[in-house]
Amino acid sequence: MKLYLVKLILKGVSILGILLTIWAVFKLYQMGAFSDSKVLIDLLKGYGIWAPLIFILIQIIQVVIPILPGGVSLAAGVVMFGPWWGFLYNYIGIVLGSLALFWLGRRFGHRIIDVFVSEQTLQKYMHKLDSKGWHITFALLIFSPIAPDDTLVLLTSLTKMTWREFTLIIVLGKPLSIFAYSLAMLYGADWLMRLIGN
Repeated sequence: MKLYLVKLILKGVSILGILLTIWAVFKLYQMGAFSDSKVLIDLLKGYGIWAPLIFILIQIIQVVIPILPGGVSLAAGVVMFGPWWGFLYNYIGIVLGSLALFWLGRRFGHRIIDVFVSEQTLQKYMHKLDSKGWHITFALLIFSPIAPDDTLVLLTSLTKMTWREFTLIIVLGKPLSIFAYSLAMLYGADWLMRLIGN
């Protein structure tokens, strides 16, 4: 019963996060932040030197507790800080978040995994986890921009993969997927705003 309640609360938080994201995007659109980069830059200047740190913290939290859709926060980083700094802040936040999530999985095992991972997904990957090829499978999936990374990190925490191996895969595998996803979300959002504008 407690597990069901926790899952219900997390779903509620995720839905609230999505609604807040939609509202924030609408407000930014009304302010002209998507059509005038000066508006967006002025908005960020309000946070001064804290803006990157706040953003990285949001990304870490987003990995551990999926409040916002991951693609939205990736694209936001590129829009707010530009392609290079946005990529760097996204990368730092997601890598640190992934390490934190792996630690939580190792620390709490099935108790936390049952909360965040659906039974269907668990059954899909469970038989593969301790196979000899899981290291390669995990690395290839982390390289992919469409894989359920957070779920895979939690599931991998159940395996015998060492911290060193996990960290190496995340550090080397994340840049490509973050770059690809950021560009897709950024140019997709740009195309959508132009369509709405017309």
